[in-house]
Amino acid sequence: MKKKITFAFIMAVFTTGIVTFAAISVNLGFTANFMSIWLKSWGISYVVAIPAILFIAPKVQSFVDYLFAESDKKNIK
Repeated sequence: MKKKITFAFIMAVFTTGIVTFAAISVNLGFTANFMSIWLKSWGISYVVAIPAILFIAPKVQSFVDYLFAESDKKNIK
């Protein structure tokens, strides 16, 4: 469980940082208050991303496993 939580925290730092930076730079441009807007958005996104990674990711992984189960069976034969 420690490994999953550590992964979620690290993954959230990178993904939320990159996505919020890209979205704000495209929508607002590099204004004088860009950094404060970006850091505020990054913080909010980070708090939202942690539970999403911890609770939604396993369900997505199960769904992907289900989608590829048939092709995995074919590759084994």
